[in-house]
Amino acid sequence: MAEIVIRNLRKEFGDFTAVQSSSFKIEDGEFFMLLGPSGCGKTTTLRMIAGLELPTSGEIYIDGEEVGQKPASKRDIAFVFQMFALYPHMNVRKNISYPLISQGMPKSQVKEKVGEVSRILGIEDILDRPVGGLSGGDRQRVALGRAIVRDPKAFMMDEPLGALDAEFRERMAEELRALHDRMNATTVYVTHDQLEAMQMGDKIVVMNHGVIEQFGTPQDIYDKPASMFVADFIGSPSMNFLRFHGEVHAGSSSVQMHHEDLAFPMLQEPFEGDMVFGIRPEHISLTDNAGFRSEVLAAEYLGTTQIVTLRSASGELKARIPSDKKVRAGEHVGLDFNGSTVTLFDNQSGRALRSSLNEGVLAHG
Repeated sequence: MAEIVIRNLRKEFGDFTAVQSSSFKIEDGEFFMLLGPSGCGKTTTLRMIAGLELPTSGEIYIDGEEVGQKPASKRDIAFVFQMFALYPHMNVRKNISYPLISQGMPKSQVKEKVGEVSRILGIEDILDRPVGGLSGGDRQRVALGRAIVRDPKAFMMDEPLGALDAEFRERMAEELRALHDRMNATTVYVTHDQLEAMQMGDKIVVMNHGVIEQFGTPQDIYDKPASMFVADFIGSPSMNFLRFHGEVHAGSSSVQMHHEDLAFPMLQEPFEGDMVFGIRPEHISLTDNAGFRSEVLAAEYLGTTQIVTLRSASGELKARIPSDKKVRAGEHVGLDFNGSTVTLFDNQSGRALRSSLNEGVLAHG
């Protein structure tokens, strides 16, 4: 397998810039996620790594070799697409063995490799069946088998579970991660599904409008968002944003909002202007003792927890609280915020202000 290094990667299509000066490193054996909404540049980035698109500028290193201007055939990359891309006139065995046969591998070795891959994927019983009659899950396993049978340096996966229904997606996500762990394969995986990225990825790049918003572990991206876009895109429900105007100094650890002092991690930089107080729903408690008041609008029961929608003087917000906490629409409650989890943002740029919570994360994100 291989380490992949991206330096100042840029891709232009005429007057449109799809990817703007991206830089990051994918460690050998890592399951790496490219995450973002449609049109953010994640698939274009993947295609440039694979050699299906050539960059306008920048460098791509695979296993220490600069391959930015080399065709896909010279990069030893295996690609798995959303729509499976299987050969309909061949059975499962022939689909999986095709890359090896085209390379001129002896038949005995081909048989051995196909047998090994089919055991890993649990498809030994369907090797002689035509692919046309297979379920979506089995077709995806066959597509994976054809990719991994070559032992490539890295795998590129472009929304490979996108065509499956919800039940199959969850099951295949677990199988893909387990397969990766068994093979210790360097994998680059594109998705717009933040739950999928958080569940499967070792590292995540979050992209928006061709720009990397943040790069880090799933926990860092969730707990310490580098921008309001990341805070809003990651999490269900997403982070709450309470807007206010004020001034904070380096070393500050609280701010007054509607006559109440709200705590946050100590700031490393001063700021004056329009700010946003960001807090996750699970870090809000309902209590009669808190001075920050709000009105209950609705409650959504989710089993062990419930999502309560509230209206405050600073805007609407959501709290995730235990389901046995009784609330009713129209009542007024106090809100207690876990100050150690708060992120302050510059409302104009959307960037997170540097604090003791995110100091190291923002430096390399």
